[in-house]
Amino acid sequence: MTIHIEYETEILLKVDYKPLIEQVVNAAMDYEACPYEAEVNVLLTDNTEIHELNREYRQIDAPTDVLSFPAVDYAAPADFDALEEAAMDYFNPDTGELMLGDIVISVEKVMAQAEEYGHSPERELGFLVAHSMLHLFGYDHIEDDERVVMEKKQREILEGINLTR
Repeated sequence: MTIHIEYETEILLKVDYKPLIEQVVNAAMDYEACPYEAEVNVLLTDNTEIHELNREYRQIDAPTDVLSFPAVDYAAPADFDALEEAAMDYFNPDTGELMLGDIVISVEKVMAQAEEYGHSPERELGFLVAHSMLHLFGYDHIEDDERVVMEKKQREILEGINLTR
């Protein structure tokens, strides 16, 4: 498992973020029973940078808390069965790892939302990583039934590592 974590902001996140991100990514991998070693890229940034990315990729002119950039096109969420047939598209030729995609998180939003929701920055960061990992597995929350599924999975992933409100 390769997790690349970059911290590209001067804003201080008072959380031991690397082991927390690694724990949540691994918990999500186990929860979804991913049969492969995988590669995930995580960028911790500020509202200015995530605002630019949100405008560029989603045409939304505002900062957001997390952006997910999945690298895999699943037939159905977390359906790993067909991936080997498209190995050249989804697996890193140097490591053999499944390239799941990229996660971008605003450190400013982590701190603000933790305060707003009355829980720790650790819990908020963990939640955003779990949420984004589900997007990297092909889940979405546009429709109400999809939202219910994602919320349940997020909660169970975080409960599995004792990262609750």
